[in-house]
Amino acid sequence: MEEEIKIEDDFTLIRYQNDSSEPFFAHRGLGSAMIQFYFGLKGNGRFLFTQSNYALELKEQKSLLLYNPKKDTSLHLKLAPNSWVVSVIVSIKKFQAMFSPEADYNTFLSPDNKDKQHYKEGHISPSMAIVLSQLFNHNLQPSLKNLYYKAKGYELMSLYFNRPENPDAEQCPFLIDKDNVMKIRRAKEIVISNMAEPPGLQELADEIGLNLKQLKTGFKQIYGHTVYGFLFDYKMDFARKLLDSGYYNVNEVGLKLGYSTGSHFIVGFKKKFSTTPKKYLMSLNTNF
Repeated sequence: MEEEIKIEDDFTLIRYQNDSSEPFFAHRGLGSAMIQFYFGLKGNGRFLFTQSNYALELKEQKSLLLYNPKKDTSLHLKLAPNSWVVSVIVSIKKFQAMFSPEADYNTFLSPDNKDKQHYKEGHISPSMAIVLSQLFNHNLQPSLKNLYYKAKGYELMSLYFNRPENPDAEQCPFLIDKDNVMKIRRAKEIVISNMAEPPGLQELADEIGLNLKQLKTGFKQIYGHTVYGFLFDYKMDFARKLLDSGYYNVNEVGLKLGYSTGSHFIVGFKKKFSTTPKKYLMSLNTNF
C-alpha cells in the first residue's frame, strides 16, 4: 500500500506499507531541489538509481537523507515483504523556511552545502520511532487526518534534527585522545550489557580507567547524555522493541529491564513516550 499525504505545498509525506509476502515496487518523479527523507520502521527497502546501476539499502530502524540539486531525481523503491517505510519529500525552499534565521547549528543549511549533493544514513531514535509508529497506528476521523499528519510530519523533522551532526565528534580537548574516546565507548558497552543491573558511576570509571569527572564529561560530550540518561533512553527503546515483537507482556518486559515492579517500568515508559506500555500495545493492533 502506498499513501501520499500532502502536508503543505512542497511538503509531502508518503507511507509505504507492505504486509504481503511479495516485494512491493514504488516509482515516482520528484523533480530537482527536493530533499528526500526515508525512515525504515519495519523490514527493509532498497532504492535503485541510474537504471539500477547502483542501489542504497534502507534497513529497519535506519534513516536516509538524499539531496541532489544538480538534476531531476526520481524514486524507485523495492520494499521487502512485511516492511513499513515513511518518506518525507520537501523542497529546499520549504525546508529552509522551517528553521529560524539563527539555525547555524544545522550545517545542511549552510551556503556551502545548499548546492551540493548530499547523502546521510542515520539511526532512528526512540522518540522518532514512536512518531513513525503513530503514522501507521491511529484511530482518527477522516476530517482530522490531514491535521494529524501535518503535526506528525513537523514533529518528525524536529526530532530528526534535534541530534548532534556527529555523535562521536571529538569536540572537547579531553576527547582528542583516542584512548579516552575508546574508554568512553567501552563504558557505553558495559552499561548496555548490564542494563538490568548497571554498575555505579565510580565503579564504571574504575573499570575503564578514567576518573569520575572524565567519565561524566566524556560521556556527555560523545553521547549527549549522562550515563544513566543514555541508559534510560536505551532501555525504553529496547522495551518498545520487545513489546513490538508480541512475545512479552508488560510485566515481563519490565523484569528484563531490571525494574523490580511493573509500576516502576510503566512510569519510566510513560515519561519517555507519553503513553503507557499497555496503551502502546493497543495502538499496535489498530492498523489503517
